[in-house]
Amino acid sequence: MALILLVEDDRNIAAALTRALTEAGHVVRPAGRAAEALKIATEERPDLVILDLGLPDIDGADALRMMRSVSDVPVIVATARRSETDIISLLSAGADDYVTKPFSGGHILARIDAVLRRARPAADQAAKVITVGELTIRPRQRLAELAGRPLQLTRREFDVLAYLAERVGQVVSRRELMTEVWQQARIGEEQTIDVHISWLRRKLGETAAKPRFLRTVRGVGVMMVDPR
Repeated sequence: MALILLVEDDRNIAAALTRALTEAGHVVRPAGRAAEALKIATEERPDLVILDLGLPDIDGADALRMMRSVSDVPVIVATARRSETDIISLLSAGADDYVTKPFSGGHILARIDAVLRRARPAADQAAKVITVGELTIRPRQRLAELAGRPLQLTRREFDVLAYLAERVGQVVSRRELMTEVWQQARIGEEQTIDVHISWLRRKLGETAAKPRFLRTVRGVGVMMVDPR
């Protein structure tokens, strides 16, 4: 069971989603405006947010950025926008996942389960520390440092970095990352992986032309290496 903040101004859609989520055992906290949602996110600390972009007071993408400034709660964006540019923009703003309208109750429930599994670290990682050169990762605390300097990572960036760091020297395909980190297998959407790898490289102080930690194996995937 999770406390889910449902940000949706269409009453019919909100009612249908609330019913599906409640029947699945979740507790739903509805909000019809972005300002109300931001207040709930900071005061009630929900386990997950479903955020519609077409809100009456603030554009949903702007609301997402504002939410990310005060909370790292997992966010699934519900959108009618389907272009690659829009999706990349939403992921860049801090979305953990997205669904395109219209979608079924079963579809959103599956996405919720997948995001919540990623957001809850396994108990056996409580004291685990991963070290790769000057890079230190603490999965339980969701902290990463480079040469003692904290890295400001989104939730998904951290998940990708930790997954690769646990497999130093092993080539990981984009399909594997999509399946194991995103826990989905969306054919044709592997460019999402490339976007996150690019963001990670920037934060690790490297480029594709001059890699330190993340090396691309052309036609296969990406590999974390120890630069020492």
